[in-house]
Amino acid sequence: MKRHSFTSRCVLAMACGLIIALSLFAAPNKTHAAEKTYEIGTDVTFPPFEYANDNNKYVGIDMDLIRAIAKDQHFNVDIKPLGFNAAIQAVQAGQADGVLAGMSVTPERKGTFDFSNPYYNSGVVMGVAQNNNSTKSLNDLKGKTVAVKTGTTGAQYAQSIQKKYGFKISTFDDSNNVYEDVMTGNSVACFDDQPVLKYGINQGTQLKIVTKPAAGTPIGFGVKKGQNQELLKKFNTGLANLKKNGQYQKILDKYLNAKKSTTDNHSFFGILNQNKVFLWQGFLQTLWLTIVSIVFATIIGVFFGLLGVLPMKFFQGLSTTFIYVFRGLPLIVLALFIYTGIPTLIGTKIPAFTAGVITLMLDEGAYIAAFVKGGIQSVEKGQMEAARSLGLPFGKAMRKVVLPQGIKLIVPSFINQFIITLKDTSILSVIGIIELTQTGKIIIARNLEGFKVWAMVALIYLIVITLLTWLSNWGKRRTKI
Repeated sequence: MKRHSFTSRCVLAMACGLIIALSLFAAPNKTHAAEKTYEIGTDVTFPPFEYANDNNKYVGIDMDLIRAIAKDQHFNVDIKPLGFNAAIQAVQAGQADGVLAGMSVTPERKGTFDFSNPYYNSGVVMGVAQNNNSTKSLNDLKGKTVAVKTGTTGAQYAQSIQKKYGFKISTFDDSNNVYEDVMTGNSVACFDDQPVLKYGINQGTQLKIVTKPAAGTPIGFGVKKGQNQELLKKFNTGLANLKKNGQYQKILDKYLNAKKSTTDNHSFFGILNQNKVFLWQGFLQTLWLTIVSIVFATIIGVFFGLLGVLPMKFFQGLSTTFIYVFRGLPLIVLALFIYTGIPTLIGTKIPAFTAGVITLMLDEGAYIAAFVKGGIQSVEKGQMEAARSLGLPFGKAMRKVVLPQGIKLIVPSFINQFIITLKDTSILSVIGIIELTQTGKIIIARNLEGFKVWAMVALIYLIVITLLTWLSNWGKRRTKI
């Protein structure tokens, strides 16, 4: 037990050291600009407060507001589209300076955030499918299911009245999935902020609002409690100035009264043509993330795999512990721990891309270590004994006799692991990396065409994985492995 405890500490110490080294190496050089730059975390799918327009620039009430305030108060902003939950955690971990994402000011959140003066007051409404004429009030929800978005005021409101009205709750990470669940009949209704649901309806979502706004709560800009007070003061001062000069009301009118464009082509190929550049950029990010991660994963996986076959109990325990720990953790948990948990401990920001590489490196590296170890151990033991009996030292016998046979068993598993890594990159959208899956979410937030966009993303993954499979089979035939 003491040996396993010691080896566990060794593995964790090595991982933390590697994380610190990579984060320091990847950290961008800060320039001493005249105007200070603040990193602002935001949601990716919460129109009309924030969403990407046709040029893939983040716009909306929150985005226009923070840019106007920054201009008024002479500072710069670096917008980080992380998703609501990830944005909150990034601020708490010191990865971002503030969060502006249609965030309701609640007593619970006041315990960990300092909020600006409210810039909007929202209320929760209930939406149902347009052809639903039987659900007209909360009393009609008994025994049925409603859909909400995680972390929103709508979700909190639904939970507060769930027992009273006897309904079930399904939670989703973005508004489009909430609306789709209602339109397909899986849920009978949804709860959302009035401006958000109204915007969706104006953009063509087949829903209707059947209740008056309830549980009205102020919406504000948040920073970590006790920190970034200068930024908070600038936000309040800039907001007051925008209200005085009328720019604030212009921003609200621009988005709250927005109608669906009649010139956009919402056919499958129309959406594809409109977003082909953005999808291509997301695919390149996915490919680059996969390549970098698999390189590091191979290095660390081969290292710990070889440790597992050395005739020394300590190194075998170290290998076993590494494989057990990182193969046993869910990838999404590991990603969030590295991106939001580790910075809290080391006091250093970790860029999202670096956190993603480290996550895949540790997770995929554990699997590579397992099949490297298993491949070598599957070679007949008599091969090593015969080589040693001929006078070859252990290292040379391993290199010349055992490894060449083990590699033939390892290669198919390694190629399969590359394909798995490519697919696993989609999970990293939770920490805001704009890879292919995150790109799909951003596009859907703008046009609310979930089925068509996800069909495009799925098709891209399928084509790439098919090509990789053909390439690997060709390579195995050429090398006669």
